Amino acid sequence: MKLKSIKVVAPATIANVGPGYDIMGFAINTPVEEMILRLTGKPGIKILRITGDKNELPTDINKNTATVALIHMISKLDNKLGVELEIRKKIISGSGLGSSAASAVAAPFALNELLGKPFTKHELLEFALLGEKIASGSIHADNVAPCLFGGFILIRGYNPTDIVQLSSPKKLFCTVLHPQFEIKTSEARRLIKKKFPLKDVITQTGNAAGLVAGLLKSDYNLIKRSMHDLIAEPARATLIPGYYEIKESAMNACSIGCSISGSGPAIFAFSTSQEDADKIGRAMKQASSKYVKRNNVYVSSINTVGPKVIG
Repeated sequence: MKLKSIKVVAPATIANVGPGYDIMGFAINTPVEEMILRLTGKPGIKILRITGDKNELPTDINKNTATVALIHMISKLDNKLGVELEIRKKIISGSGLGSSAASAVAAPFALNELLGKPFTKHELLEFALLGEKIASGSIHADNVAPCLFGGFILIRGYNPTDIVQLSSPKKLFCTVLHPQFEIKTSEARRLIKKKFPLKDVITQTGNAAGLVAGLLKSDYNLIKRSMHDLIAEPARATLIPGYYEIKESAMNACSIGCSISGSGPAIFAFSTSQEDADKIGRAMKQASSKYVKRNNVYVSSINTVGPKVIG
């Protein structure tokens, strides 16, 4: 049987987005997850190789987010289907940039393309969420949904999963600083308090609503006023050396909002031009280099496409 294969990329994502803890996320253009998927004549799923992961990710198909998503997808189709994967990790695990979510999205997206798109994106979302659950321990769509759909996504709720695609300003840019160390999502989640004063909940809700309104209205000043987080940032800042100094450097370099991406250690900052985004990147890297030797910087407009076929 002649093998049918496809090569796809899936984007990195920023989750939480300041006050949007567990309910907001958006996609960026770089870095990306790269994956090759082939149909074979032998039933079953097999991971041929994983590169770029320092041999840390499981090749057991019941423990890898990509193959778990495929298991659920194939169960709705022909259980005799044969699939093999090559995964090229370019989004570092534990970076706060949605590495596991990108794998969980890329695999079912690729198979769906090869099979002639028997599933809608909303159906693919459910498979990807089940794959991501292996890594996070629970269902969270704030990385998976923007990775799959592109752009900004608001997660209104679950059971069933209810997502809202948000428009955003065309001139909105994102600078990401990734200090080269890992933060485990489970560790970062344990730091979040279970209860907050009502006044803080009201403030956080107002900021989250203001951020959504700012995106929809292309109101940069409203976005800036709303980018304040009382829940995750104060707890997780302790995990990132020099975090508030890095944030201050971004704001002093014309950022309109800066916060932790997901569980960290990646830090993102909004701006309104490529020039400002580059300037912010230099400032953030300089500030972080006092505490962490190796720092990667990514500058991107908002990725509105999600995953795509490249070969």
